Parts: sequence; structure tokens; C-alpha cells
Amino acid sequence: MLAHKITKLFMSLVAASSLTVSAIAMASDESYRFKMVNSDDAADSPVGRSVQLWADLIEEKSDGRMQVQVFHQGALGNVGEVFDHLLAGNVDMAISLPQTSYDNRVAIMSLPYLFLGWDEAYEAYGADGWMKEIVEPIFTDLGLKSFGVYPYGFAGIATRGDYAASLEEAQDKNLKVRAIPAFPVPQTLQAMGFHSVPLDWNEVYTSIQTGVVDGDAGNTIYWDYQYFGDLLDYYVHTRHLFSYSILMMNKGTWDQMDDEDREIVRSAANEVIRKQFTDAREEDEKWIAKAEKDGMEYFEPTDLQLEEWAAVVRDEIWTLAEKEFGKELVQKVMDHAQ
Repeated sequence: MLAHKITKLFMSLVAASSLTVSAIAMASDESYRFKMVNSDDAADSPVGRSVQLWADLIEEKSDGRMQVQVFHQGALGNVGEVFDHLLAGNVDMAISLPQTSYDNRVAIMSLPYLFLGWDEAYEAYGADGWMKEIVEPIFTDLGLKSFGVYPYGFAGIATRGDYAASLEEAQDKNLKVRAIPAFPVPQTLQAMGFHSVPLDWNEVYTSIQTGVVDGDAGNTIYWDYQYFGDLLDYYVHTRHLFSYSILMMNKGTWDQMDDEDREIVRSAANEVIRKQFTDAREEDEKWIAKAEKDGMEYFEPTDLQLEEWAAVVRDEIWTLAEKEFGKELVQKVMDHAQ
């Protein structure tokens, strides 16, 4: 009996030892030097610090096997050029807004008035949110691995000289506001009663300064205060869009990595995403207070005003989206939207 127990114990130890040896043998020993880009802002900005955190976590979790070189806004070109580099594999990872020039279906994530609250935003755009399953095949087709949304917050409309805080006011005043030049942003602003003027980011300051537009639409207050605060007087928190970028990786690079190394990159990305969903709310409140202190008037439309805007926009833009993206894809989003 005792001999049987000793034999059994010995076999268990051998099995455990074999598992340990196997795990060691399977552990990755590849070394990497990745290029990571923050195409949105400077190194000392909130997104700049988040990109650095992603890089640091990857290096830490890999015990230094994975080295990450971080580039910030403008270092490797504009947003479109960075996206081109990412698709070509010249850049390995990026926090950026995916460009619609290769596949306009990525803009399905930017449908207006999908929700009005942070909890609903996290359910959709969190690392394991319902939007991920819908858009992952699109990113795969592009040759990208998407880890999830890096949230900035709910967008508003910042203007100079006058403002509109309701559908009726917007229709009466017909203010000219800059729109990101991609569906559904210009169409959304038109439905809200504004006159939308599609412009690239680097044209916005001069366009406000010279009166080509009365303001900027589609960003959180941080961007409008930081970049155009000396020109703009008002910020109306219309919440018509949820402003975000995406944590992405070149799929060719991703596919070449083993499971262990993929998990290092993915888990690091997930930590950044979770942290930002907490930090973004606080950041938004901080910049609202700072903008108001420095003279920008901030307006929060009533629930009734937001619901009126949302009803008109959903009726018009979601219908257009079916033609733009396909009815089946839009329906998948609508099944979850609030």
C-alpha cells in the first residue's frame, strides 16, 4: 500500500515536472522592437501619456524582450499618413482614428446618437464591448488587429459670436461649423440644423479666424479649448457623437507573434482602455471647468432638447447609413443601440 502511494506520488511529480518543462519550452524568447504612434496629440497630452503607458506595459510584461519606440503627433506624418504606414507595416501599433479611405464601413462606429451616457458607451466600446464583434471583421479585412476604443468623450459644438443649444435655434441661426470630412459627420450636423463645412484638422484654426466657419463640431471641449480657445466663445455639449480613437496593430505583425506575446500586447492594451474610460470622464470635467474659468461659456442642453435632436438625427442619418454601410451591418448596431 505504502509502495503504491510512493509510486503514485512519484508519477505525479514527474507529470508536474513535465508540465513545467513543457511550459518553459513553449515560452516565447523572441525579441521585438516595435514602432508605436500617437497620431492625435503631443507627448505631454493625456493620449500621449496613454500611448507611453501601453509601451511601458508591453516592455514590463515581456521582461524587456519587447522594446517599443513611441512617436507622437506629426513625427511620422499626419493622421492619414500614419494610417498608411500602419497598413503597410512600417508602423506596428497606433492610437488613431481609423481612416475611411480604404473601407468606409469603419465609420459605422461613428453613427450619431447611439447613446447619451458613459455606461452605455462602455458597454459598446469597452475592450469586450458589443461593438467589437461587429467591427472586428472590418479591421481584419483592412489588415489590422483592433484592441478596442480609446475614448475621449461625448462631442459638442464650439462656436464664435453665437451659439445654438437646441434644434430650433440651430435651424434659425444656421451657424457654419467645421465637420470631419467623412460620412456621417457632415450629414449629422446638417440634420441638427447647422451648416456643415467639411475641413481637415489643420485647416480649422485659420477657417475660424477668417470666418469661413463659425466654429468646430465633433470634439470634446479639450480639443476646442486647447487648439482654438483664443477664438471660440461657446461650447454646447450636444453629445451627437462619441469621440474616440482605436488601439490598433498591423495584422501581419500580430499574426507572426505566438500566443504568449499576443496576450502581452492585448492585455496591455486592455489596461489602457479600462483606465481611459475612467480618466476620460474626469478629464472632460476638468477641461469644462478650465474653459469656463478662461471665459468660454459652456451649455448643457436639457434632456428634452437632446432627445429632440436625437430623434431627428436617428431618423435621417441611420436611414442613410443603411445605403452607405449596408442594411445588415447597420441592423447589427441598431440591435444594441439605446
